[in-house]
Amino acid sequence: MRALLPLMALMLVAATPAEERAEALSGAWTVNLRLNLDDQSYSQPMVLTVGNDGSVGGSFYNSEILAGKAGTAQGRTCVAFRTTDGSGYYHTSACLVDGNMIGQTWSEGRSFVLPWTAKRPVTGD
Repeated sequence: MRALLPLMALMLVAATPAEERAEALSGAWTVNLRLNLDDQSYSQPMVLTVGNDGSVGGSFYNSEILAGKAGTAQGRTCVAFRTTDGSGYYHTSACLVDGNMIGQTWSEGRSFVLPWTAKRPVTGD
């Protein structure tokens, strides 16, 4: 039993998959919304708060996230959520790829789907 105590202590210190997912997704993102990569820069902020239960809150394009979930499967950590701006719902989903997000947003009210990418904002000058 004594031999198991150090191992049990390590298990308590190690982050759970849910905590790792929340840490990887949570925080500020700068979303690149250009239609073509050659177009002039056009970005909007996204702030995600991911709970250990996978719930998602925060904001995207200055609209509050109404409902969302995060999950990990098939080697990918992803998020999906819903916002609105009064014209209808926006359904957004994205997955982490090499520390960046690759995503898309579907606007029901405006009838479009827009693929996008996001990076962590550059901090400290």
